[in-house]
Amino acid sequence: MNPMVDKLASLWPEIMLLIGAVACLTTGLWPTRAIRNLTPFVAGGFLTAALLMTPSWGVPESHPLGFASLVGFLKAGALSISVVLLLILARAPLRLAQVQRAEAADPFEPGDAMSGEFFAFFLLSVCGVLLAIGATDLVWLFLALELTSLPTYVMVAVGRDRMRAQESAVKYFFLGAMSAAVFLYGFALVYGATGATDYASIRAWVEGLDGAALPPVFLAGLAISTLGLCFKIAAVPMHFYAADVYQGASVPVTSMLAFVPKAAGFAAMIQVMALAGWDYGADGNQLPPVLATMLAVIAVLTMTVGNVLGLLQKSVKRTLAYSSVAHSGYILVGVLAGPGTGGEGYLSNGLAAVAFYLIAYGLGTIASFSVIGCLRNPNGDEAENLDDLSGLRDRHPFLAGTLLVACLSLLGFPFTVGLVGKLWLVSAGFHAGYALVIVIMVINSAVSAAYYVRIGSTCFFGDDLGTTEARYAPVRVVGAVFAAAASVALGLQPGWVTEAASKAGRVSSTESTIPAEPASQAETPTTPDTVAQAEPQTADPADPDEPDPAPADG
Repeated sequence: MNPMVDKLASLWPEIMLLIGAVACLTTGLWPTRAIRNLTPFVAGGFLTAALLMTPSWGVPESHPLGFASLVGFLKAGALSISVVLLLILARAPLRLAQVQRAEAADPFEPGDAMSGEFFAFFLLSVCGVLLAIGATDLVWLFLALELTSLPTYVMVAVGRDRMRAQESAVKYFFLGAMSAAVFLYGFALVYGATGATDYASIRAWVEGLDGAALPPVFLAGLAISTLGLCFKIAAVPMHFYAADVYQGASVPVTSMLAFVPKAAGFAAMIQVMALAGWDYGADGNQLPPVLATMLAVIAVLTMTVGNVLGLLQKSVKRTLAYSSVAHSGYILVGVLAGPGTGGEGYLSNGLAAVAFYLIAYGLGTIASFSVIGCLRNPNGDEAENLDDLSGLRDRHPFLAGTLLVACLSLLGFPFTVGLVGKLWLVSAGFHAGYALVIVIMVINSAVSAAYYVRIGSTCFFGDDLGTTEARYAPVRVVGAVFAAAASVALGLQPGWVTEAASKAGRVSSTESTIPAEPASQAETPTTPDTVAQAEPQTADPADPDEPDPAPADG
């Protein structure tokens, strides 16, 4: 069968999201207000349809890196979290003055409407995540990552009626463009070293080295690509934008930024590392030394910088932004550990731990940002500082409890999914031989308790300053409560998710083959031995052992 047909057969969830984006653009500009109000439901319907289609039509039959099962799990996890995200985003466009003017105008003024574009951009960004997860080519991966990021630049700019939002969007855009140039340059070096961009050919080239050292150009390409991808996951040294952008964007958009680009970034990071493979080290379960050292340093710096800067913040959004940075450092430990050897069981599988922890992190982050988004100060703006949360238990005990559960899950408190995820990452990193990194991770996790507990104690034991009041759509509270409840439920009964993640993390042997090159076009490497074999064997006239040619009769 045609390879392109095979590829399209596993893209039905992505196709569904593209159709949904067009549908949202249509309903968002419909002259009838009742139809326009259906736009969030249209987005939710197509998201749900894509999620339901994933097990049957979203998982490839094979993958050149052996990630067919992992692709299916990550797609399902990303879509599940995106459905919860939609509950937080559902009413966000209606708070914009521009949209309110458009809705109040008679007749309706489509030039000022934003709801259709807002939800279309969201679906396009999620579509980019799915395409990045299922990528089998560096060019495909680059385009998917850009599809993930480009809509978020616009959503940051238009999601809030504040100049700070436009400032954050400009900063986010230019730094994002720089990071795209960086990892694209890394991809170019990989292509220069291997002569290919598809994963199957690159892996065949690596395996063809027969244990010889990887060329410096190839390693440099992977290293530079990793640095560029650090922007997507908000890891050191590409983390500087996170706090400013998270603070400037509206809370619903911030909750999206905290998960969607990060999911795409980690999927890309796993694929880039898999091109070299976890076949090195004493036990044959580590990355090449250069990449392993680089990734370990990035992980340690990311979790340390994130937690230290989180301790120094007074803004809740900036605190949670640096919390997001720290969690990227934790997840990098799973990427560093890789799939393991399989002999120690699923707890040694770092890729399975990454897949599981992305869900745990997404639930805790969405729940915490959702509660912040439910609070408004007297000026009608979103809650910003810790003082805005002081005494929240007396005014809104339900919201205070939800925020506490979310923070405890991010901390890794017992009976929450965050603890299960962190223990899995610790186990995988330890089995892979990175004991020092694990010690630093445990210390950092303990340090993070300071600002998580500070948020919870401010809500429950702080004096009621009356600086905020709850103004929210019920659907946003439903999203926050669902995410917090799921964090506890999966902490108490994680078995079915951990089992699915462990199966997804098993990397099979190369499942796709490279098309055979025609014999007439096959090229044989030119070496002295091959040249000698190719030359015709002629007699040396100076060789005394050769008989003289018979004289001609005449």
